[in-house]
Amino acid sequence: MKIGILSDPHRRSDLQQAAIDQLLSEGAEYLLHAGDLCLEENLRQLEATGLPYAAVFGNNDAALRPLASRYRIKPEPWYFKIRDLKVKMMHLPHYLTPDTELVIYGHTHRFAAEEKGGTLYLNPGEVCAREKPLSECLLLECREESWDLTHYFRSPDATHWSSDFHCFPRTPSDKRSKSV
Repeated sequence: MKIGILSDPHRRSDLQQAAIDQLLSEGAEYLLHAGDLCLEENLRQLEATGLPYAAVFGNNDAALRPLASRYRIKPEPWYFKIRDLKVKMMHLPHYLTPDTELVIYGHTHRFAAEEKGGTLYLNPGEVCAREKPLSECLLLECREESWDLTHYFRSPDATHWSSDFHCFPRTPSDKRSKSV
């Protein structure tokens, strides 16, 4: 299963569309968005893919709250499942507790990936290229024995994406602690 992960496009719909296009070209089957979409256009782009998607409100998304009934966007933290994968998603990194297999957050505009005690914590970095001259997104491939993560990045005016690869061992859910 391949999951595309984005966060923090702010008002850069052009960069978000480029990131979505990259994730789709790599076979993303689901899209997860960790907030600060800021514009309805960014929600429309997720919807237009035709893929199942989920998004959370960021601290800059107050204007989008009235649209919650039209799009798959919810307050943080949002707990849900993709197939048998338990996910917790938020914008602000205030709920970084190991109560699911996958924890996704945004806000910091910095890529982060860490596995601790059977939980994978991910921040895809920033789509908007505001804090640094890079637009970023992630593709997570969930395998039975591993989390295979490709971090994509490029300068805002580039057409080619660079990437780095990270692999983390995955503890099967039936062998994890019963606290989940």
